Amino acid sequence: MIEAVSCGGIVIHKGKILLLYKNFRNRYEGWVLPKGTVEEGEEYMETALREVREEAGVSAELIQYIGKSEYTFNVPDDVVEKEVHWYLMRSGNYFSKPQREEFFIDSGYYKYHEAYHLLRFPNEKQILEKAYEEYSRRIKEQSW
Repeated sequence: MIEAVSCGGIVIHKGKILLLYKNFRNRYEGWVLPKGTVEEGEEYMETALREVREEAGVSAELIQYIGKSEYTFNVPDDVVEKEVHWYLMRSGNYFSKPQREEFFIDSGYYKYHEAYHLLRFPNEKQILEKAYEEYSRRIKEQSW
């Protein structure tokens, strides 16, 4: 078994959530949240901010740690056990530019209910729920 750790962000601007559309050689296709692998010597927060910047072209501000999701997937001759640490982030505008080298072909900001239904993976839907609850709480308290 291979163990892997990634970090990512739920980026919000004016109530809308940043999503990326990935199409990897027509074998892996769907809307996802930006995330990526922790590099050697990198803190989880740094990884999350870097991955959002690299994959979506967004310079976001880190607000709060939301939690982690865990899942497994198969690769040739092995199984990968993946842990993803998620952070709530704020963006200053709606700009995004998908990273073509990583097979992202589209990106955009979507209303919560749209983003929830567009996301491909249940674990990302769950983390989006937690992040949006925190965002809503902060809006209500005027701390966003």
